[in-house]
Amino acid sequence: MSYPDAIQNALDELGRLPGIGPKGAQRITYWLLARSSEDARRLTDSICALKESISFCPQCWDFAEDGGLCRICADPRRDVSLLCVVEEPRDVAAIERTGEYRGRYHVLHGSLSPMDGVGPDQLRVRELMSRLSGDELQEVIIATNPTVEGETTAVYLAKTIKQLGYKVTRPASGLPMGGDIEFADELTLGRAFEARREI
Repeated sequence: MSYPDAIQNALDELGRLPGIGPKGAQRITYWLLARSSEDARRLTDSICALKESISFCPQCWDFAEDGGLCRICADPRRDVSLLCVVEEPRDVAAIERTGEYRGRYHVLHGSLSPMDGVGPDQLRVRELMSRLSGDELQEVIIATNPTVEGETTAVYLAKTIKQLGYKVTRPASGLPMGGDIEFADELTLGRAFEARREI
């Protein structure tokens, strides 16, 4: 079907979003066309504000606002003896939903994948190692995804961090192999954190 240029452009751009296929892009476009200009403007303004005001926390590399620390790093009530290492910011959100963990985080922004040319230098490993100092930190929880790449990353980090004298643990079973932390339900993820094991 041939659409006017403005509709086709919207379909093309929306279709580039993860999880949005041609039908979904069409549904969203038609929904936007049925709304007022003010509704569409609010949506575009919120997307522009998202890109302008959100950056990475200079301490943990999770999302933060206006170039400052994220809410977790800025919270003095968090347990500074625990540091949880995750692959992506969405993993922080998943773990926080459990209500079981009160420590701090470090986001790697990926996992080791030699086949794809992703080594420690392409991740936030150097920044992690620079955080591993001081008397407060006692345990590093490596909560990478239970995939081949996640396990490879966990083994590499555990070996490196243990040499520095820290206790290194990994969430217990309950997380399915080949799955992503982001999609685990709160109960399963919470139990995995309660029963974490040393590696």
